[in-house]
Amino acid sequence: MWQAEVRIDLDAIRENVSRLRSGTSAELMAVVKGDGYGHGMLPVARAALEAGASWLGVCTLDEALTLRRAGITAPVLAWLLVPGLPLHEGVAAGVDLSAASVAQVAEMVAAGETAGRPAAVHLKIDTGLSRGGATAADWPELVEAAAKAQADGLVEVVGVWSHFVYADAPGHPTIDRQLAAFQEGVAVAERAGLRPRLRHLANSAATLTRPDTHFDLVRAGIAVYGLSPVPGQQHGLRPAMTARARVMLTKRVPAGTGVSYGHTYTTDRETTLAVVPLGYADGVPRHASGTGPVRLAGRTRTIAGRVCMDQIVLDCGDDPVAAGEVATLFGDGADGGPTADDWAAAVGTINYEIVTRFGGPRVPRVYDGETRDHGEAA
Repeated sequence: MWQAEVRIDLDAIRENVSRLRSGTSAELMAVVKGDGYGHGMLPVARAALEAGASWLGVCTLDEALTLRRAGITAPVLAWLLVPGLPLHEGVAAGVDLSAASVAQVAEMVAAGETAGRPAAVHLKIDTGLSRGGATAADWPELVEAAAKAQADGLVEVVGVWSHFVYADAPGHPTIDRQLAAFQEGVAVAERAGLRPRLRHLANSAATLTRPDTHFDLVRAGIAVYGLSPVPGQQHGLRPAMTARARVMLTKRVPAGTGVSYGHTYTTDRETTLAVVPLGYADGVPRHASGTGPVRLAGRTRTIAGRVCMDQIVLDCGDDPVAAGEVATLFGDGADGGPTADDWAAAVGTINYEIVTRFGGPRVPRVYDGETRDHGEAA
């Protein structure tokens, strides 16, 4: 018997990766950062590789090394690297690293010397997001430094890459501007003598909607998990995560009963309340108070009152609801129940945030479609 669980359908992950692969001639990187967007980094990585992904993408060095320690040998890129990290551990483990400054290239040179092999580097250019990456003004100096280090046998420049601002709005003018800036950045790198094997710009949204941005590698994140980055367009993807819990207690209360902290909700009639043991410590956004949809006993209901740390309350009216019944916060929506997109709309956020919140230590992840062989995955 379980109390609450986050259920992950790895066959859905495989289907989504296969669908993404079929839509491009480029290689596919499955992005598994943030513990696989809340789905579990290692099971997702294995499923994605089984379905045709050839690369894995993570933010941190620790995430990359976790993949290696699990026996996953597929190419991995890590791109969020502050100064002073033990980059030599990543180089020794065959992890590709992202550089956006001359100082970072110097760190990677030193890491390669310590590891006894050249660091594999992807140079990142800022084409308009104004986040990671070298600006257009700094880019020539970066590629010159990288080209010299490569000529000296100290690094291998594997890729040039950037990230979109607004690809989730197909046709937005920033997309074409960034594409042009990226192409110019690649040309500058080539004039410096670099011939990177991989040029990569497309995220999930561009992978689905802008084949002209695919180049040599596409980086699919949220789409791997069956959620669309483009509002109103599902692209045949199947959500992989279901979050649910069993009702802990039901009770009849009279009209005028205040519910949960602050009594922000008051019953307008005699009714049945159902207490569900999931709260903001488990991933339920507190700002879902009074708005979050939950499927219980064949109907979708709205959270009554405030979300607590450990529980929520549903007003079930006169429906025959009993302790032990399953309340589903979100899933694939096949039964008419809410999805992560519905939750995102209810609380004013994006589906990425909803799924990434779940799967903490109190709520076990349960996997459907998991393969028994967890040995090395190439």
